[in-house]
Formats: sequence, structure tokens, C-alpha cells
Amino acid sequence: MQVVVIGAGPAGLMCAEVLSAAGLNVAVYDRMPSPARKFLMAGRGGLNLTHSEPFERFVSRYGKAAARLRTSLEAFTPADLRAWADGMGAETFVGSSGRVFPKAMKASPLLRAWLKRLESQGVTLHQRHDWLGWDEGQLLFQQDGKLLRIRADATMLALGGASWPRLGGDGGWKAILEGCGVPVKPFQPSNVGFTVAWSAVFTGRHAGTPLKTIALTFGGKTVRGEVMLTRGGVEGGAIYALSAALRDAIARDGHADLSLDLRPDLTQGQVISKLGRASPKDSLSNRLRKALGLTPAAIALMHETDAADVKAVTVRLTAVQGLDRAISSAGGIALDAVTDSFELKALPGVYAIGEMLDWEAPTGGYLLQACFSTAVTAVRALSQSREP
Repeated sequence: MQVVVIGAGPAGLMCAEVLSAAGLNVAVYDRMPSPARKFLMAGRGGLNLTHSEPFERFVSRYGKAAARLRTSLEAFTPADLRAWADGMGAETFVGSSGRVFPKAMKASPLLRAWLKRLESQGVTLHQRHDWLGWDEGQLLFQQDGKLLRIRADATMLALGGASWPRLGGDGGWKAILEGCGVPVKPFQPSNVGFTVAWSAVFTGRHAGTPLKTIALTFGGKTVRGEVMLTRGGVEGGAIYALSAALRDAIARDGHADLSLDLRPDLTQGQVISKLGRASPKDSLSNRLRKALGLTPAAIALMHETDAADVKAVTVRLTAVQGLDRAISSAGGIALDAVTDSFELKALPGVYAIGEMLDWEAPTGGYLLQACFSTAVTAVRALSQSREP
């Protein structure tokens, strides 16, 4: 049986590994000159593979898609992913935030070991092959200006979403699948920064400065973390955790008012008490600095937004940054267009996995975990369907 995997990111490579280990002939095709470019980019931030939090809470991070992804996450759990990485020689550890990283804090050693394993299992990797769809039942690729037709008994599509297109995933497959009757929802940026109309003075002094250990509230949800002040707005982990709700509000209302608590560990009464003990001779900025320990950037933010309360600083977000700046994307193949094993209902024998599917999750290991888990679910189903 010949299985073709299209896409050499983590989902595609995991497909190839499990399928080849089961004795199937596997070839991987990718449009880029080298594999797993986005995976390597993630490694620059330490390669957050998964998260160690309790499983029920972990599943909830997938929002509307949680129920649909549960079976896959149970089939290949965060513990399974850690065991796999450890077995690859990339011993993992749990950071203070509960996130899981390889001790090397980068992706390249793990990827090298992975590619070596795939080669030993007989997987062939074909780079610079741009998938164009099907022609007379065969997969059609373009490579160096030449058209190639490849036969496949089954096909695994692992082409990614539409974020960071320069790394290979530009969502160009959307038109191909829609032409075959597969419903694909429009792509939207996820885990992304937002635009704020800062003054020139504020930008000049504080762009590139983080606001640490603060709390953000929007739509009834509060998260703690860090926000980076940028020349065009805000970004960072705490922003990403709320990005879906913020994005939807901007699409609906034209803006989103985000509330920041600059001292979440203090009650309102404690803030008032500390400020009340400050010298009345000091300026407001000095009282905020001395009594509450606010940084210059946090104090400037209060002035910039005319905030009177450190626990309720309102920042108006006016636009979402684009897919080229997003860590991931929302949208993609509608989940009701695939079976429980992620086989496309309109195209029997063709499976779609990873970020091609319409789900989104915050950063923190949830993105990579779902890519691995959906891959394992699909290939196990394929293997079982071909057993005598």
C-alpha cells in the first residue's frame, strides 16, 4: 500500500513515522526546500511541545472544538507526546508555567533525530514539490516547472493553516479542496497582536517594553501574563489567550476595549491604602512608582489612556494584525466535513489533519499537541481499515 503525505511539518512527519512503523510504504512531499520550517521557528522560543495541566482543563483550551478533538487528545495525550520526545533523545521538562519543553530548548536536535528515524524506516522525503490537486485520479505536483503525477492508495494532507506564509503554509490548498466539494471556512489570524493608536511620544519611549505580571480582562474572561507594547499596538502571551474573542469583537463592533489590571496581586483597598500613605508632595507618577512599584512604561500607559485606577486601565484595540504576523490561524476545513478519523467525507481515502482543520487554541503547547494527536488518530484509523 502506497501512502502519500503532503506537508512536512510536525503533523505530516508524525503521519509518516506511524505509518512507516506499521509497515506501509510512505512518501512525504513538501513545497519548501527543507522540512518543518515552522517547527524550527517555534524552537527559537524554546519549542513548547505541550502542557502539563490536568487533562480536562487541557481539553477545554480548544474552545468550540474541544468536544470534537477530545478523542484524538485521548488517543495521543500530552504524556504520550513527552514520552515520544524523550524516546527521540529530546528529554523534556516542565517549566514553572506548566509548559513542556525539551531540555535543549530548541527544535533542531529533535528534528535531526526525527528525520534520521524516518529515513531508517524507509520514508522518502521529496522537497520543492508544490501540490496542485488531482489529475485523473493521481496526485498532481509541480517540481522545477515540471508536472508530476503520483499514484497513492491513501493520502494524508498536512498542509497547515495560513499563518507565517513565508515558512510554507499559505492556505493555497483551500481552492483545491473547495473545488472538490470540501467546505473550507475563511482563514483568520489567531494568537496575534492588535493595533492600538498610541501617541508618537508613547511609542517613541516605550515600544518594545513588556508589562509583566499583569491581568487582562475581556468578555468576562481574565488571564494573567505579559503584554509587549509595540510600535503598532500590543502582543504577547496574555494577548494571545484572548485573541479569538478580541478578534471577533473587532469584526462585530469595529473595536475592542481591553481592561488591564497593573497590580492584580493587590486588592482595590490595598491600592488605595498604599497610595494614601505616599507623600502628597510627590507627583502622581512618583506616587505610583514608590507606593505601587509601577514601571515607567506602566505609568506612561496610565497617562496615555487617562486611567485613574491601576486596576482598570482600558486600552482600545482597533484592528487585528494580519496572518503574516499570526502564530496560528483560525478557519480551515469544517469539522463536520471530516469523519471521526479525519477522512474527508467528500474524498474517501484522503485525510486532513493538524491546522488544516477549523480549530484554534492559545499558545502554551496546545497547537503542536493537536497537530500530533490528529495525525496519530488519522493514521491509526487508516492502518486499521487496511487490516485483513
